Amino acid sequence: MLKVTINDQMIEVPEGYTVLQAAQIVDTEIPVFCFHQRLNIAGNCRMCLVEMKNSLKPIASCAMPATDGMVIYTKTEMVKKARRGVLEFLLINHPLDCPICDQGGECDLQDITMSYGSGMSRYKENKRAVSAKNMGPLVKTFMTRCIHCTRCIRFAKDVAGIQELGAIGRGEHMEITTYLDQAITSELSANIIDLCPVGALTSAPYAFKGRPWELKSTESIDVMDAVGSNIRIDTYNLKVMRILPRIHEQVNEEWLSDKSRYACDGLMKQRLDRPYIRHNGQLEPATWSQAFKAIKDKLKTVKGSQIAAFVGDMVESESILALKDLMQALGSPHTECRQEGALLSAQYRGGYLFNTSIEGLERSDACLIVGANIRCDAPLIHTRLRKRYGMGDYKVAYLGGKIAKHRDLTFPVDFLGTDPHVLDQILSGKHPFRKILKEAKNPVLILGMEALTRLDAMIILRKCGEIAEKYKMIRKDWNGFNILHRAANRVGALDLGFVPGRGGLARDEIINSVEKNDIKVLYIHGADELPFDRFEKAFIIYQGHHGDRGAHRADVILPGAAYTEKNGTYVNMEGRVQRGIQALQPPGDAKEDWRIIRALSEVLDMSLPYDTLEALRKRMEVINPIYKTLDQVIPGDWSMVGRDGKLSKEPFAPSLNAYYMTDSISRHSETMARCFHDIDIMAKTRGELDAA
Repeated sequence: MLKVTINDQMIEVPEGYTVLQAAQIVDTEIPVFCFHQRLNIAGNCRMCLVEMKNSLKPIASCAMPATDGMVIYTKTEMVKKARRGVLEFLLINHPLDCPICDQGGECDLQDITMSYGSGMSRYKENKRAVSAKNMGPLVKTFMTRCIHCTRCIRFAKDVAGIQELGAIGRGEHMEITTYLDQAITSELSANIIDLCPVGALTSAPYAFKGRPWELKSTESIDVMDAVGSNIRIDTYNLKVMRILPRIHEQVNEEWLSDKSRYACDGLMKQRLDRPYIRHNGQLEPATWSQAFKAIKDKLKTVKGSQIAAFVGDMVESESILALKDLMQALGSPHTECRQEGALLSAQYRGGYLFNTSIEGLERSDACLIVGANIRCDAPLIHTRLRKRYGMGDYKVAYLGGKIAKHRDLTFPVDFLGTDPHVLDQILSGKHPFRKILKEAKNPVLILGMEALTRLDAMIILRKCGEIAEKYKMIRKDWNGFNILHRAANRVGALDLGFVPGRGGLARDEIINSVEKNDIKVLYIHGADELPFDRFEKAFIIYQGHHGDRGAHRADVILPGAAYTEKNGTYVNMEGRVQRGIQALQPPGDAKEDWRIIRALSEVLDMSLPYDTLEALRKRMEVINPIYKTLDQVIPGDWSMVGRDGKLSKEPFAPSLNAYYMTDSISRHSETMARCFHDIDIMAKTRGELDAA
């Protein structure tokens, strides 16, 4: 430890700390623009100047390593004068447009100028003007405001891993721009808006929509993927205006994917705001009592074994349990949460979790990815892998379908091909990558949905489990076997056992039984990724919040609440239980989902044994004690999963690269549609040209 004195207070700091980090230990404020704790040090804004004893000039505290016996002062006249001078230079070309700037009220430059500036400028010459840059449909630019802190460039390079931002020119003529004036193709591009300290980069969809002091903020959980990012929902009246990330070091750090941030404009499009009943082939508005009566009349004519239920990817645990209880009361064992067909067993929790944990990836030293398009499925898992690669000495291999160039990992990866029999070679020790796995201290295996939806998925699952055990990925102090989920609450549904009961049918079996007319009633709760063209013979009850694929085929529609409109519990891919908080009321006659199921059970004379959210959550804790723990990763019990057999000769299919429009909310988002057109299509075209 090093002994450093800051403002006459002696402290001890670890080797490698900078003066700025040392000052933060004693809560001494030093203003910064270019410095950010998650980015490499640039040292180019000079706002963090401090005085060091025996130094004739002030030093940049963000870049100066702390040394033993160092004496630092942060409030002397030299420091104050230096900060005023830096701010005066930064403001020389800055436009006086605070009243119309979207950064107003959240601007670091405003705050720091008020605290450390001189309040006047001696600059009389004409200001420099810089043209706006095209950074795509998400980022609005006003580059005259730019102070060249380079945070955006460093984020794109170090965190997102795509070098599509850079600086051209020198001195006063320096400009930040994109490659060939094209949109940024990263799924994390909008994080540069949060990083920009001056309003040069602002949110294009949110431009001129509101001021921060007009908004009501609610802390909640994102449901656009299975990471469980912590978010802040900003609302005005009855509308979600924007969604921003909250800091959670173990989950999303302080980043947020673009879909999670901007798909919220789809929340008010094509909403289901009242019940509907199909008459003569047409859906007609109805009351709740009429809708419930239609369901009751139909259920009277069928047996429990002729009823099946699906839950979708964004459904919260409370309504999943309520629907499971209702199906049990009806006598149906046909319950299914795996709407894409991934036959993961709910018997052993360690067999369907991301066991290493998201933060734990930083401690791994080798990684085998099987059938997972990580940048599309979970962009923030990609940032963790990218972060680990940046630490050095990290080997990654990928086995699966070919991934489009604009969606591949942004660091060196050994491509093992598309033949699933490579797993046999690794298991038998005949493949070169087995040496890396054998020598690694903390190897990990990431198994994705593209592998788990194949016909030989259960065999692949078994092979991967055997690889994990053979190469010591499963130990008391380490579990490197990971399932990469796409669905926000798939783990929560598996924890509650929303899978076929005794004698129950799985996803494909239910679909086949519907075609044979053995299953006559389908209760579909927020599941819009099913083959509805094969459900012609079934009576479909659809409960959800958007007029998406399921609603178009439904015989009765029960309007539910979106994730921003209800209190709900979600379990992310690593098994962390988190709770989303209601930010606003559902539109029209729509209700919270668990209340709909509870009310329906009463009409069916099968009243569920809970009337309040608290009582329902108590029952969740009885079903699975994991729900007693909030914001904790509880290790899952491990046992070999899958089944023995021979792998298919069919190679892995080319990876699906859909990212922007994958669910009922994002499919109705104008912003996501623009991203798909401006970014996805452009990047694919550019990739084809590069290949040619």
